[in-house]
Amino acid sequence: MDNDNTKRTLLAVVLSTLVIVAWGYLFPPQPAPQAPAPAATAQPDAAAQVDAAIPGDPAQAAQAAPAQAPAFAPSAGRDVVVDTPLYRAVFNSAGGILTSFELKKHLDSIDAGASPVNLIAPRAVGVGPLGLLWQDQGTWRPESSQWAAPATEALTVGEAGAELTFQGSFGGLAITRTMRFAPDTYLIEETVTLANATGAPVTGRLGFNIGVAPLTAKDDTYNPTRVSFLDAKGVDDESDREDLAAGLRRAEGVKWGAIQSNYFTVALAPEDGDLTLKSKFTDELFRMVVDKDGLSVAPGTSREVKASYYLGPVMSKYLSLAPHGLDSLVTYGFFDVISVPLMKGLLYIHSVVGNWGVAIIILTIIIKLAFWPLSQKSYQSMNKMKKIQPLMAKVREQYKDDRQKMNEEMMRLYKTYKVNPAGGCLPMLLQIPVFLALYQALIGAVELRHAAFIAHLPFTDIVWLADLSAKDPFYITPLVMGATMFLQQKMTPAPGDPTQAKIMLFMPVIFTFMFLNFPSGLVVYWLVNNVLSIAQQWWLLRKA
Repeated sequence: MDNDNTKRTLLAVVLSTLVIVAWGYLFPPQPAPQAPAPAATAQPDAAAQVDAAIPGDPAQAAQAAPAQAPAFAPSAGRDVVVDTPLYRAVFNSAGGILTSFELKKHLDSIDAGASPVNLIAPRAVGVGPLGLLWQDQGTWRPESSQWAAPATEALTVGEAGAELTFQGSFGGLAITRTMRFAPDTYLIEETVTLANATGAPVTGRLGFNIGVAPLTAKDDTYNPTRVSFLDAKGVDDESDREDLAAGLRRAEGVKWGAIQSNYFTVALAPEDGDLTLKSKFTDELFRMVVDKDGLSVAPGTSREVKASYYLGPVMSKYLSLAPHGLDSLVTYGFFDVISVPLMKGLLYIHSVVGNWGVAIIILTIIIKLAFWPLSQKSYQSMNKMKKIQPLMAKVREQYKDDRQKMNEEMMRLYKTYKVNPAGGCLPMLLQIPVFLALYQALIGAVELRHAAFIAHLPFTDIVWLADLSAKDPFYITPLVMGATMFLQQKMTPAPGDPTQAKIMLFMPVIFTFMFLNFPSGLVVYWLVNNVLSIAQQWWLLRKA
């Protein structure tokens, strides 16, 4: 193990091991989704606790008694249903608190009769999702319990869109919340109008609030529920629940904040200005407030503040048109620059063939063709190394007691036969970023969630690859993938050192166990890539 060929082999093993360790740590098996918690009664005023619980904020003081609401008749809160082609939302008329948000095109499971995904679990209602907060004289106060009943209890959103208005009062402020809904987007646009009915200026901070139960299981590091945001430093996120329990605060260049998983998000983006984001994980709930500072309303005047909410799948199709940089919610990590075009290509292929598994196979073929020249050079280099293996063995035996002389003779051997010892390794290493980029694209693509390839085992009614975002339930594809990897290793010239050869032959076993719990869409990609590599290598050997 003291020549360039040895170093090349060891480098490949080390890099492969690093990839294995990283994948095993970052992407363990995806557990089953959590069952929804029992229902809770709406508590519009509970949203005030979100900000007060975060370190660095002033303690919550006694709430002042609100003045009478001007020019409207207060009423008890009741449900107001908003129905669009994409979702069904239920608001509480006392403050416009969101109590349910069902996504019509996304179900909890692939089982027959599965329920739509509800982004607002019943136990999260007490946090006051989409509620407003007002800070005056250092104290957060919830919106007044005095709210007028909306004109309708059910709103169907047609092609022209629709609006829903909530009117309330707090102290000397008359509050009007106007929400606009469109049929072809998950975006909700809001205008909050604050009218000062007193004889003195009113100054404070207006906070926009969201809160949800975890969207994924606690130990789901494949797809963790996390707090994401865009500030002056760019897009960032935090998924560690212990860190979030201590509170998260950002105040520089905040554009938006979100609570999300790989597939779904509840996000808010107030209009640009002096924004502060605060978030906390407590009582098994994720909470977030983004407040706007410097709001002053003169006597007898009003002030408008706009905000956008997005509740739905993390899809470029919908987020690309969202304001305030919300489209940056769609990100694939370090290899984003490669993942994005790969995902766009996959989407286009699917639009033509109509099957995500077939689309992955076609994309794999295209990627393989793009790397064909590099792979060709790699296999040619391997074949040259195979031819001089007997000579290399003789050099090792002749100079086994003189490492320096052995290395000199090895270099002379490489030069004489025009062999590059790294020629077989480097082209393969260049393909690793593409694999990782495609992995990130596939693991984060909501399009593959519940997308079928071969829904049932052939000639049976047994469910098989019916969800490309989940593992193969019978481990057929990863086992076949491991077999193809083993065959590929046998076709590759073995290293001169027997220990190295054994290590390399052990790699397919490691990869097989690692792929057992990978999303089946990714296993399909790697399996097809191996088959194509075997065919290319066999063709080259036959030609030689």
